[in-house]
Amino acid sequence: MKVRLAYGDTGLDIHLDPAATTVVEPVHHDAAADQVDVLRAALRSPVAGPPLRDRVRPGQTVAISACDGTRPQPRQLMIPAVLAELDGIVRLEDVVVLVATGTHRGNDEDELRRMFGDEVVDSVRIVNHDARDRDRLTWVGTHGNGVPVWLNREWVDADVRITTGFVEPHFFAGFSGGPKMVAPGLAALETVLVLHDAARIGDPRATWGITRGNPVHDDVRAIAAATGTTFSLDVVLNRDKEVVAAFGGDLLPMHAAATAVAKRMAMRPVDAPFDVVVTTNSGFPLDQNLYQAVKGMSAAHQVVRPGGTIVCAAECRDGFPDHGSYRRVLASAPSPKALFEDISARVDTVPDQWQVQIQARIQSTCRVVMHTSFLSDADLAAAHLEQTDDISATVARALADAGPGARVCVLPEGPQTIPYLAGGAR
Repeated sequence: MKVRLAYGDTGLDIHLDPAATTVVEPVHHDAAADQVDVLRAALRSPVAGPPLRDRVRPGQTVAISACDGTRPQPRQLMIPAVLAELDGIVRLEDVVVLVATGTHRGNDEDELRRMFGDEVVDSVRIVNHDARDRDRLTWVGTHGNGVPVWLNREWVDADVRITTGFVEPHFFAGFSGGPKMVAPGLAALETVLVLHDAARIGDPRATWGITRGNPVHDDVRAIAAATGTTFSLDVVLNRDKEVVAAFGGDLLPMHAAATAVAKRMAMRPVDAPFDVVVTTNSGFPLDQNLYQAVKGMSAAHQVVRPGGTIVCAAECRDGFPDHGSYRRVLASAPSPKALFEDISARVDTVPDQWQVQIQARIQSTCRVVMHTSFLSDADLAAAHLEQTDDISATVARALADAGPGARVCVLPEGPQTIPYLAGGAR
């Protein structure tokens, strides 16, 4: 049977034995008939609290938080929808759009134009958040479980603060969107290092689909609640990255409503673990580097048997990437097991160690094979990973090695679908 994997911009076809193959995909939902209208409705008829226009007064300054270029947020629809609601109340020169990079790199002008559209870029000031620039950060106190919090100064100083994002299951924060658009999105590196320390990331509740009792999301939620957000707008997307539903209003109830819909769409039960799991990182822009592809590995890890094989297809046009500490941390120990033990024992957090901690935990329990277009075999070997140029053949060999009755699960959309063992707590 032929299965098409989300890969880069074009997709990738593989061929598998239908008798041994289970394909797990999100519950498909068609896009909203009028995507602009559904956004407008969320802004005017929110889940909780008054409409956006009723929360803004003439003369106020406005900061809008939006996802960076590694996320498929439909910014080119969402930001104009917000600006349309503000029209006639505030001046465009009093609005700033903050790209909530967290600790990722900022986006250049060409990327910003692709992300937001020329009209937004030419009419509104857009600023990349920089978690390492202390002059652009301000102290807002200690919140949650002892998290020292510095946030973007322009965000804190704005009279009106609006988050925009999209909601999908997240591999250690439970779900994306909502309060994550404040922290880690607009937080200082020092804040992110505490939020992503080894103890929080190593907690079994820091995983897909869990927010309450998840030490990462509990603290993220506490920071957003304590520091104040005027209005929040989130969307849920289908496999074609189109808007299925939009939610607006007070941050926390809005996010709870959005996560309930995302959970029904994305989280799918399976009866038993598989010998082999083929996964992706949902295609571009999510699969543009190996760092992001850990999410695809983690989705597969939920249902692979101990000692089984994960095959992950991620284009990685941006490499590891070369910015940040991910590549250096990966190469800092001789094996995944040694990496995992070293990071788990740390008191002081190193940037990007959280991604390596999760990757090393996965690789300590199963074999991980990558298929990329921009990383060499030697590059991946330095990351303790194998590479294949023929996923179909690799799966066939792994099934044969596993013996009679071996089964393969395919996640064509990667972390857009989160499988879990039926009966497991979610």
